[in-house]
Formats: sequence, C-alpha cells, structure tokens
Amino acid sequence: MPRDLSDPAQGPHAMQLLLDEILTALPVEPRVLRADPEVGVEDNYTNLGYPPDAVTRDARYTRYTGPGRVLRSHTSAMAPPALRALAAEPGWDDVLLACVGVVYRRDAVDRVHTGTPHQLDLWRISRHRADLDELVEAVVGVLPGARHRAVPARHPYTERGRQVDVLVDGQWLEVAECGLVARHVLRRAGLADDVRGLALGAGLDRLLMLRKGVPDIRLLRSEEPRVAAQMLDLAPYRPVSRHPPITRDISVAVSAQADAETIGDVLRGVLGDLVEEVEVLGRTPVADLPPAAVARLGARPGQVNALLRLVLRHPTRTLTDEEANAARDAAYAAVHEGG
Repeated sequence: MPRDLSDPAQGPHAMQLLLDEILTALPVEPRVLRADPEVGVEDNYTNLGYPPDAVTRDARYTRYTGPGRVLRSHTSAMAPPALRALAAEPGWDDVLLACVGVVYRRDAVDRVHTGTPHQLDLWRISRHRADLDELVEAVVGVLPGARHRAVPARHPYTERGRQVDVLVDGQWLEVAECGLVARHVLRRAGLADDVRGLALGAGLDRLLMLRKGVPDIRLLRSEEPRVAAQMLDLAPYRPVSRHPPITRDISVAVSAQADAETIGDVLRGVLGDLVEEVEVLGRTPVADLPPAAVARLGARPGQVNALLRLVLRHPTRTLTDEEANAARDAAYAAVHEGG
C-alpha cells in the first residue's frame, strides 16, 4: 500500500497542514474518520445509490480484492458505516464527518492524475438547515485569491449536485464535488426523515499542487531530498531543475474495451515515475486495417489498433535515450495483446 500523505502517523507532509487548514475553517468541529481501505462493495457503491450496472463498478476501473470486496474508490465509502453508527447514537443534533485517506482507481496518466489520490469527504448530518456554501468556502479557502465556480453535476448519492472548479492559467480545474445528501442514502442508513445532509468530496493532491505551485503530481511523493524537503510546508514550490520530456509512440493491438484509463493504469504500474502522460492518438478497428497491418500486429478479430503517445520525464533528472527506449519497449510488452 502507498503511504498515506494525509496521515501524521505515516510521517509529516504538507498535505497534513493543508488538511488542518480546511478542518479548522469548517463551521462545525468535525469528527475525523480514517478506515481500512479495503471495503465491501455495498458501502463503496450500493449504499451510495450506484445502480448495479454502473460502469464504475467494472473491474476495469475498480480494484477488486475478492468476492464483494474492493479497495475503496472514494472516501465516500466511509460514509455509509458512519451514518449507520450515527443512526444508533443517541443525543446528537448536528454532526460533521470528515472522512480522509488514500483511494484506489484506474485513471488516465498525466500531470494531475494518479491511481492512488488522497480525498477528503465532508458530510454534515443535521436536524437543522445547513449551508453547503460554508463547506465549499472552507475547501477553496486554502487557495488564497483563487477564483472558483460551481456548476451542476450528478452523483448517485446527492441531490442538486455541483462540481466546484477553480480558475488556473485561464482554464477551469475541478477540485471538489458536492450536493445535498440524497434521501435514499439517509434512509438506507436508518436515519429519520427529519435528518438532512450535505456532502462534499475534495481532491487533496490537486489542492496541494495548486497551493504550492507543484507542476506534477508525482512530486508529492518524491523521495529526492531536494524535493521531499519542500513537501514539509506550504511554501511555494521551487523547481529543483528542468528536465526535457522524451516522446515515444507505440502502435499496439488491444481489446475494444481498453481505454485511456485502463491502458494508463497498466503503464503506470510498469513505468512508475518515468511516465508523465499517455495519450491515445487514434483507435482503428482491426476489421478496418489492411491485411499487412493486421499481420504485423498479430491482431485478432474484435481488437483495435491503438496508437499511443508516451511522454516520458523523470521528476528529478534527465532520461537518456537508452532509458527512454527501454521504457518504450516495456510499455509495448505490457499493453500489446497481439500475437
């Protein structure tokens, strides 16, 4: 399991300082919850309202560990058991749950995505009316001066959902999602009809990158001393050095279901910190290829020919051509499914 940068028990990190700022700014003192990352499918999906045929349940995107068990794909998976416990607890009136930790997913490869991001879920459960904007302000408040917006979004476990974006270099970048907790989630947990809820989920990695000006998400976990020393505070990041990217293209035969997320997950596992981005330049069904191309690929019926562009760049040093070529060959061997 990767180190949880948000957990002080696993060593100091700037992410903990950022998290403390958010928790301190909340309108109600929160109950901070941490839990084993392996959870039941029911709490990760069913009890949050995901339909049985939801694409996110597919093993292409979720890391199953056994029958009915997964590595949580979001910290929202901590909410259903916390709500059930709250339903059995007497005397409470207004509770703010802060669920925090590493989550596990198959994701695209680029400078702002990782397969093991850190998330913070804030669920305010109350018998009184509460303000969702207070939760949003507590989160975006860690980015002083940042301009943000909220746009409509749909989530299985919220009503009147929103996506919260901040403006970065002229482009909107998502940092959180939120909404009113859906009534079916509260009822399934055994909470009375007079109980209301607010829910917000934020990406801590992305917030920390924006706060410090870190250009690449891989740097947050870097063990290079000059980088790691800067991940102990919230001061602006000072580039250690600039390293040129190396681009390599590969043409592979893959299943028709393979996409940027599943291919990226494989390549991240094989290449680790060497791969900065994977772009799918094109996809051509095998049936549309000339016979010579089919033979060259060893492609089988039903597969597609995917043209992939690999952007290779080590976070702290310059790659040699030999290293880049070796990485290209390893990538090809990992994803090519032809004969």
